[in-house]
Amino acid sequence: MMRTTMFHCTVSVFAFLVTSGCGSVELAVDYSEEEPWPRLARSVADTPTAWNFGQVVAVATANDGNVLVLHRGANPVMVFSPAGEFVRAWGDGLFSHGKVAGVAAGSVTPTGSRYSAVYGAAGCHACGAHAVRVDPDGHIWLVDAPGHVIYKMTSDGDVLLRLGTQGVAGAGPDTFNLPTDVGFSPGGDIYVSDGYGNARVVKFSSDGTYLSEWGSRGTGPGEFGLPHGIAVDEDGRVYVVDRDNRRVQVFDGNGMFLDEWTDLVGVQTVFVTKAQQIWTGGTLRTLDGEPLAELVNGGGGHGLAAVDTAVFVAQLSGRVQKFNRGPSRNREFPIGGPIEPQRK
Repeated sequence: MMRTTMFHCTVSVFAFLVTSGCGSVELAVDYSEEEPWPRLARSVADTPTAWNFGQVVAVATANDGNVLVLHRGANPVMVFSPAGEFVRAWGDGLFSHGKVAGVAAGSVTPTGSRYSAVYGAAGCHACGAHAVRVDPDGHIWLVDAPGHVIYKMTSDGDVLLRLGTQGVAGAGPDTFNLPTDVGFSPGGDIYVSDGYGNARVVKFSSDGTYLSEWGSRGTGPGEFGLPHGIAVDEDGRVYVVDRDNRRVQVFDGNGMFLDEWTDLVGVQTVFVTKAQQIWTGGTLRTLDGEPLAELVNGGGGHGLAAVDTAVFVAQLSGRVQKFNRGPSRNREFPIGGPIEPQRK
């Protein structure tokens, strides 16, 4: 579903340049990487040393401004100030030690999953960690994919709500099969991308009551190869990364298919900004899918969060990247992109 524009120029966007019927202008958004981030740790000899992250799977910004880094290792939830100073760490013992693994190509059926899980000695420490999100009320949500559960927590790490059944895979109203991400509507509804073992989106009320679901394995509208990331805009539209089909699908809050953006290589995560623009991996877009900016060397991230003028990217290689937005170089457009089109 596309939206009509507020102006009469035809617009196409390429990287950082807009070409339109009104002439060519440079986009007002530009990002540069801040290195190093976070700030280096200190040894007992007071010399700088790198952080020993495992795979960094996700990042989120808390209501107090701190940055939550989720990684697969000891102290899986690490908290830093926006400037990169270490604050605290927690989460030991919370995540399962299983890991998501691929199914051999010869064993995959047309409607079956390409993914399974490995536990025991073949697993790895805290490899259940898959996503971290912060809801509008400041609660922290953690996704344990091989544990088949999602936790709603306080900022101190106390569990307030659990979706799914710990250690039980399924496709019912109270079970998941290797879930991937969680998103929140303005009205408080919760959306879970239940992605590796299943191929669905599950909707819950704010208190965790099952409401509905949609999706099946496939390549058509409303079908998924792997629903891997999910986010909701202020009007309740749901954006789902269908990673294996290299696209983002857009739905209304009840699962009605609205639109899709295709040929997106390497996109694993989505994030809707307060300005109602959307990051699809390292590309910032309008809610119609038109590109506004690109993070140079910031694509391919497993998780992403943006706040104010900063963007944080989680890389499975074991690092976190911070990008800062530069000043507008075009006074006709506000910082953050062109005038937003009206919505249908």
